[in-house]
Amino acid sequence: MITLKGDTIYLRALEPEDLDFIHQVENDEAIWEISCTQTPYSKFLIKQYLENAHKDIYEVKQLRLVISNYSDEAIGLIDLFDFDFKNKRAGVGILIKTPSDRLKGYGNKALELLIVYCFTHLDLHQLYCNISEENEASIKLFSNHGFEKIGIKKDWTFVGGSFRNEYLFQLINN
Repeated sequence: MITLKGDTIYLRALEPEDLDFIHQVENDEAIWEISCTQTPYSKFLIKQYLENAHKDIYEVKQLRLVISNYSDEAIGLIDLFDFDFKNKRAGVGILIKTPSDRLKGYGNKALELLIVYCFTHLDLHQLYCNISEENEASIKLFSNHGFEKIGIKKDWTFVGGSFRNEYLFQLINN
């Protein structure tokens, strides 16, 4: 049986009630670097996105899940993107919204649950992620789950008036 439940958090599908949460996340300029966002999103657009969130990962090539605590509060998001069924791989992104909720193990458990889901339920062979070389917390998180740094993309992102390098990490299911 596939479970997306841990001791402190669980992963769930997006719901219409997540409109305000998603709107806050997508419009938080402090995290635009992570999501490569350049402009704000309206509630109207996010509502349309939520109305289509039920579509199958095989059709839309992505899956966004809410990281929720057992008080049913949304605390973050974990995404599969560039889902490639033929080559059995997908990219992973994770965000814990509020800084005070970070470094409490929520991201760790969410990533653990997602990895098991991807390798057992989706039958993926590999996962990858892109992490800014300054993002030590994410480097540690993904490394602790077996992701290996396999490359560096020099001057990959332009942030705050300068270019930053980005690492490519990969986890292969053997």
